[in-house]
Amino acid sequence: MAAVSVAHAFRRDRFGIVSLGVVGFFLLLSAAAPLVAALYGKNPTEHYGQNETGLLSPEGLPLLPNGGVSAQHWFGIEPGLGRDVLTQLLYGMRTSLLIALASAAVVAVIGVVVGVTVGYLSALVDRAFTFVCNVLLAFPALLFLITLGPVIQTRFVGPGEDEPAWMQFAVLILVFSAFGWVPLAMVLRTVVRSLREREFVEAARALGASRRHIVFRELLPNVWAPVLVHLTLAVPAMVTTEAALSFLGVGINEPIPDWGRMISRGSDVFYDDPTYMVFPGASLLVFVLAFNLLGDAVRDALDPHTVR
Repeated sequence: MAAVSVAHAFRRDRFGIVSLGVVGFFLLLSAAAPLVAALYGKNPTEHYGQNETGLLSPEGLPLLPNGGVSAQHWFGIEPGLGRDVLTQLLYGMRTSLLIALASAAVVAVIGVVVGVTVGYLSALVDRAFTFVCNVLLAFPALLFLITLGPVIQTRFVGPGEDEPAWMQFAVLILVFSAFGWVPLAMVLRTVVRSLREREFVEAARALGASRRHIVFRELLPNVWAPVLVHLTLAVPAMVTTEAALSFLGVGINEPIPDWGRMISRGSDVFYDDPTYMVFPGASLLVFVLAFNLLGDAVRDALDPHTVR
């Protein structure tokens, strides 16, 4: 019945329904990017502007208006290399969502395990947990990410070699996860400390239930709501952080398509070709806004006492 009431409350939120549709559309495009690119007849790595005449000027700028938008290249071509913008967007979306969703999954597992465990156990464990959280919250995560790239490059990649794609993805996912679990675990610790004094938990103890039974059967089913709300708000934050790192040149490297690097390239040529920045910038804005609105709608649906 609770799930039915939550679904009913969510359906009444028009912004929530629209944002869910937008997020679903982005996820579908991301998953189907290879199929869309195959039907479209383009790929994100081929230099069409350099391989075909009449697309780029000697200065490397699109010859056609609006960034080279045409029947062959619906969103135009990239200044300089002449790659197709639409396929770059689709595969850049896959890059951002893969990192964000993988990081969110790891954050959920660590946050739930640590938060529920600390919330149920003794005060000594709680003090150690608080100390670790304070250290991680005080740590400059963005600076750590910026400085980690060169360290990885020098320690694990030989001179003149490119950093493997899997290593770039793994580093970002690990760092996002290492710092991202803290807020979720702190919320769940507070929730569990409140739940462990409730009548149904006391009744389970009185009946001789083990700690394992209490944690998995009594506590975990009651913490899914804050986990869901946290993840719907954490994913867009990770997407923007990943894009910011690539914009700064320390995220995902060439030739892997990435929204942040497209925006960085667009800022370099904005005066001569402003259209190139419009598509990745607008896509990032719409996706993050829709995901944030979805998170707000989910939070309101799960909390009937929210003032709207």
